[in-house]
Amino acid sequence: MLLINNLSFSRNETKIFENLNLSLNNKEIIQIKGRNGSGKTTFLKVILNILEPNNGEIIWKGKNIKKNIFDFYKQTTFIMDNNTSTRELSVEDNIDFWRGLSSSKLNNEEIFELLNKLNIEKYYKTKVMYLSSGERKKLELIRLILEQKKLWVLDEPFNHLDDLSIEILNQTFLDHVNNDGMILFASHYDPMINNLEILVLN
Repeated sequence: MLLINNLSFSRNETKIFENLNLSLNNKEIIQIKGRNGSGKTTFLKVILNILEPNNGEIIWKGKNIKKNIFDFYKQTTFIMDNNTSTRELSVEDNIDFWRGLSSSKLNNEEIFELLNKLNIEKYYKTKVMYLSSGERKKLELIRLILEQKKLWVLDEPFNHLDDLSIEILNQTFLDHVNNDGMILFASHYDPMINNLEILVLN
């Protein structure tokens, strides 16, 4: 379980958000919504221990996250809107790297089938720096499927995706929570997912 208690964050004496509370359990998906500048990305960065909150606490599996940070990172895939793939490496090399860090049972044939569905198989040997924003976002989707970590923390995961890729991501979300996963994501896009909880930042 991920538990957020009375979390507050300010920047240059300006309150970004205040006294936020959240509880995320197995098989649950929570979407963070709000206007531009409302603090959605900042909220995720605070949860990920990238930024320090002014007040409140973050609990992971019953312990303060700072006392449990290695286990938290071990079981969390986080993808912010600036992609986490290595730009200087090819699509193939990035996939091989992620496979080496995961317990994924996907074989090469299944990975190529996924690349083909996402229409990026022709870029398999291409360095990520030469891909478009949408193509890089599709590569991040493959990372989610490969790593299969417990918690996904995602910033605007639907940005730059075409309709078919959005459909695949929706199904990937459902598959993950059906396997006891948890997802926390910020997005302006409203996915077609039942029983989606929403936290709105003002």
